[in-house]
Parts: sequence; structure tokens; C-alpha cells
Amino acid sequence: MKAFHHVQKMQSMKNFLLLAVSVWVVSSANGADLVLFDASESGTAGVSSQDGAKVELSGGVLKIETPASDRYPGFCVAGDWDLSNCHRVDVEIEDGVSNGKYTVRLRNPGGTVPSKGPGSKVYKFKVDSTSHIVLRAYLPPDLPQLDMIADCLRPVRVWAIPYLAWAPCSEFVSRRMPIAGTGKIDPKNVSQIAVYFDKPKAPCSWRVKRIVAREGAPTLHTDNAWPTMTMENFFPFIDRYGQFRHSEWPDKVHSDADFARQREKEEADLAAHPGPEGWDKWGGWANGPQLPKKGGFYTTKYNGKWWIVDPDGHLWWSHGPVRVTPSSAITPLATPAGDRRGWFAELPEKADPVLGAFYETRDELIWPYYPKRGINEVYDFSAANIRRKYGENWFATWADLAHRRLRSWGCNTIANSSDKRICLMDRTPYTERYEVHSRPIEGHKGGWWEFCDPFDPSFRAEARRATEVYRAEFEDPWCIGFFVDNEHNWGEPHSLGLSTLKSPADQVCKSVFRERLQAKYGDIASLNAAWKTEYADWDAFLTDTAGRLSLDGARADLEAFSAEIADNYYRIIREEMKRANPGKLYLGCRWAGTPPLFSVKAAVKYCDVVSYNIYRKEVQKFRLPAGLDAPILVGEFHFGALDRGPFCPGLLLLADQNERAQTYRRYVNSALDNPQIVGVHWHQLSDQPTAGRFDGENMQVGWTDVCDTPYWETVDAVRETGYGMYTRRAAGEKIKD
Repeated sequence: MKAFHHVQKMQSMKNFLLLAVSVWVVSSANGADLVLFDASESGTAGVSSQDGAKVELSGGVLKIETPASDRYPGFCVAGDWDLSNCHRVDVEIEDGVSNGKYTVRLRNPGGTVPSKGPGSKVYKFKVDSTSHIVLRAYLPPDLPQLDMIADCLRPVRVWAIPYLAWAPCSEFVSRRMPIAGTGKIDPKNVSQIAVYFDKPKAPCSWRVKRIVAREGAPTLHTDNAWPTMTMENFFPFIDRYGQFRHSEWPDKVHSDADFARQREKEEADLAAHPGPEGWDKWGGWANGPQLPKKGGFYTTKYNGKWWIVDPDGHLWWSHGPVRVTPSSAITPLATPAGDRRGWFAELPEKADPVLGAFYETRDELIWPYYPKRGINEVYDFSAANIRRKYGENWFATWADLAHRRLRSWGCNTIANSSDKRICLMDRTPYTERYEVHSRPIEGHKGGWWEFCDPFDPSFRAEARRATEVYRAEFEDPWCIGFFVDNEHNWGEPHSLGLSTLKSPADQVCKSVFRERLQAKYGDIASLNAAWKTEYADWDAFLTDTAGRLSLDGARADLEAFSAEIADNYYRIIREEMKRANPGKLYLGCRWAGTPPLFSVKAAVKYCDVVSYNIYRKEVQKFRLPAGLDAPILVGEFHFGALDRGPFCPGLLLLADQNERAQTYRRYVNSALDNPQIVGVHWHQLSDQPTAGRFDGENMQVGWTDVCDTPYWETVDAVRETGYGMYTRRAAGEKIKD
């Protein structure tokens, strides 16, 4: 991931110090509740607008009109409240905004604005409904030791700890995942409540009836003692197998003997489920129509739906997991922020003839991210557990098992970021991913890696070199194709052009941009007049790196050059891929979120398949923008729960493993019903390390856990959808919630 995606998707959720949120139906206050604002009674006393919003009392409700803004337009209510006897604050909205992204902020006197630092606490909501909703902001119990523990665990993802300990998870898991900021509020001395939108892109109008603090102390809802543990009792919190020590769950490993029992259980399951009937060796639909054989995988539109076609000429729809690797749980033992060995109850000696080897095992694709962040001391818990489970020939046994599992589970794809030794066994089709690291556009920031300058000669050279590094895969008939790069930071439609302006004079794309502008405007005075700038000459244009200008005047040129950057980026990669092997599919760059239209248009022009990482519960209605039509591959999706050890559920939190299985069925079936989608790739085969990987991700998102034990509820759902996917794809049945 990231990834959400995943890194930049979840970056604001790093810290535990949050307040749980949910969206719920309207309920009435009782006599013991504390009314903080009531439009029908208190009027506008203490009410003020925030960041350009218009506030008006009308018909017993507070009407708020918020403009499009790069600020936080909404309203504030001032007061002097002691909420220490309350467990939540409800904001009742009579008429809301469809897909509104509301923020509620509680503030102490002198607290920071808008959301960071002491004395200020925010809750964020994504609301689908347009009327009669309540934003419920839950107040935490007083657990200073747990606050201290969570603070010590940063930057491991600990935002979900409240839902393990005290927050009412059942109230919001079927709704949008909240994103909470940092900071801490003193409930005894709340002086302001604000409700607003965070940098809204469009103006809107909404109406609020009242704000009520509900009486009742927050309570713990876990049978485990760890939320009230002292620091001394909580640490170490990871056992010898890389599991969370302080809770129990089905199939948890307590001794080496448990590995043998799990192995026997799975062998019986695999024998009972050898794989779907009617598939060819590639996992294609042998019982379906016969199409031309072209020597490799290719795309086609058949009966109004996009498909991939396998080398035998059979319709083929991609279904499988990302990161099929034994080394999914490479865990930092020390980072630039400090030593972590006190987190672990038992680590083997490095001289241990068996388990000591797993200080050195690496995952080829993911490992570079560790030293890039100054992390060099690690332990590979997942591979060590596989060694315990399968013995001396652990890798060969597990590699064979990976292929057997996928076929048995109804999968026909080893998705990207997987162990190439397993991919090259010629047993399961696979996708690969590589990255082009040439000279970056130096004024552009953000993303997993810097955005490269596609006009610089080093870009083509690196794109060509990468194809040579993956020569075996380019020549392998089991390789479907390649993703190139991952979750680029494309920014706004003008961003790459503006980043070019902020780059130094020797940046090649900046010289090209100057040439384009010279051809359009002729002299610098004409450019200055259009852009409202004061460049002395064209050399001054090159040397200026401030990038200060009026977007109103320059926007069209910046957007046009951003589009040209994208066109060159995709074109050059395609040319080098097809030079290496014209039969391999170019699968795009795996967009995160909603990319700008210019990037999508360029990708559709040059890619065989475009790829999105889509973290939702269903994708039946997902389409390319602006009427574009091309095959789409979902490069990542997942959801997790908090009932099996890891204390981060990924990007979508569900109630338990049963809901996880139900949601898997819903997602994959919705993709099968989408005529543009040609496959979905789950992120990822096995859980991330409980104590976090290089970027702190510690998500329960695997089909197996850190001890290589399948999550059977999810595996059953994977198998069910996989075995029936061709029948469903051909029939086009409607999704059932």
C-alpha cells in the first residue's frame, strides 16, 4: 500500500489522542442532558460565523451558507461548559449536504485553531444523508496510562485503539470511517464548539437545530485488562510470534505445536477444495466463448463488457492478492526516533542457527523504503513463523502452498509487489510493478517517490533500464503485464505546471515550458501581461523559483503544460515497455483517490488498462470520468476488523470477521457487475506487522495472519466469489446489499 495509501491517506490518523465519532439518526435529549445550543430557544446568542460563512436564524433553525474556500467556513458557539459528566456531544442537522464532510471542534480557552495542539479537538464525518442526521462526537474516559502508551507507540497506527477499548464501534462501522485530528481537550472547561467544512471545493447551504451534550460517563467495553494497564505492564506488548500479547482470539498461536495443528487443518481444507471447475491453466473461463489466441494476455470488449483474454483465447478476469510474500511482517527494531526492542517479549539471538536468519530476510520491492527512512535493524516475524510451521525447506514448501492456496481459494492472479521467485514458478499468472527513478521535478513534493521529469533524457534511460531489470518477467508468458510507479501525487490540474516554475533553471521540463510560452506569447511583456508577472526577460523566467503568480492569469498555461507532462510520462513508459515486449499489458500507475482529468485522459490514451486503488465497500457505479471508456483494474482494496489481534483495521473498519467476509462478497460482486472493471486485487495476502512496518502501517488486512493462519471467514468469501465469478460476470446480475 500506502495505501492508503495508503500512507498519505491515513497520515492524519497517527495518534491515539482522538475522540470517536459516528453518524446516527435523530434522538431527543432527556432532562439530564446539557443543551449547548438550540436554535428554537437560544437564538443566535454566542453564535458567530467562521471563515466567510453566512449565518442566519430562520424558522427555528440556524441556516449556514459556506463558500468554496481554502479555509474552514462554518459557525462557532461560545460558552462556558463543564462536560466532565457527559459521554458525547450531538450536533443535530435538519438539512445537510449530500456527501458532506463535516468537522466538529471542541475548544478550551486558548486552544489552538483549527485543530492541532493542546486545548482543541476535532471530529470529522463523511455524511451521505441530506436530512435529519446527528453527528455524534464521543468523549473518552480518563485513561492517562493508555494515552501515554499510545503516545509511545507513535508512529504505529493507533487511531483505532479507542474502538477496542471504549468507543462504541457498533454504532459507526457500517458508516463512513472517521478521520480524527490530534490534540487533547479538557472536558471540564469547554469554551467553544465549532461546526464547519474543511476547505470545501463548492459552496453549500445547511441547517442546524441544536447541539446537546449527553449525560453519562464513558465506559470500557472490553474484557481485556490492557486499556487500564500501566506502562510497565503493557510493555512488551508483542509476543515471540509477533502477535499482540494482551488479548485472545480464535486460532491464536500460543506454542510451536499450534503450527502443526493449523497445517493439518488447512491441508484438509485444500484437499476438499481443489479449485474451480471449468478454468483453464491460466485461470481463464475454459467453459466460456473461444476468442483468438494472440500469444499472451490482451484486452477486449465482449458483449458490452471489458475483459482480459488469456493466452488460450479464453475470457479472463483478474482475482487475487497483492504481496504474495513470506516477508509481510518485517518489523523495525529501531528507527531514527528510538530503539524499540522493549516492545518485544522475546527476540531470538542473532547467532541462533534457525531463527537468527530472519534478521536478514528481505522483501525485494518493499525493503528500499526501510533504509530510505533510516531503518536498518529489523526482524521478519512472518518468515520466521513460516520456518517454524514448515521446517527446514520452509520457502519451497510455502511457495508451493501459495499457488495451491490461490487456486483453491478461487484466485487466478498473484498481484504486484509479490516475491518474484514465486511468480516465476509458471503456475499462476501474475502482475509486476516497477518504478522509474530518474531526475525529479524538483519543485514538486509529496507522494511515495518524487515525480520524475519526463522531458529529461534520464527518464527514458531509466524507463528502459527498468525493463532490463525485469527481463525475465517480460519474457515470461505467465506475466500479464506491469504497473509502473504507484500512487503519484498528481495534485490539482495546474500543479505539475506550477511545480515546474518552482524548479531550478537547469530543470529540463522548465526549459520546455519556456519554449511553449515563447511560441505562444512571443515576448516576455505579453506573458507578463497575461500572467500578471514582472519577469525581466526569459532568462529571469528560468531562474525564478518562487512560483508566485496569479493563478487566474496563468492557470490555463499551467494546466496545459501539466497535461503535456502527463502525456510524455505515459507515452515514454509505453514505448519502452512495448520495445521490451509488445505483448505485455501496460497497467497504469495505480491512482489513489481521484486523479485530475488530464492524467486519466493521458493514461487512457497510452495504457492497455488503467488502474485505481479504490478503498470502498462497493464499486458497481465506479466509472472513468468524462465519458472515457477503457478497462479498469482495481490495484488495491481491503477492509479489516479489530477482533483478531492487530489494532489497526486498515482503511475501512468493520465490526468483525463475519462482516469482513460479507463486505468482500459485496465488493467483488459489485466489480463483476461493472462493465469497465477487469479485475480486483486485494491488499494484501498476509497481515502487516503488529508493531508496524517502515511507515507505521500495522493493518489487519490479510487473508492470513502473522503466523500464516488463514482468516477462514474471509477465505470462504474469497472462494465463493472466485468460484462463481465467470457466471456472474456473464450474467450481469444486480448487486445485493
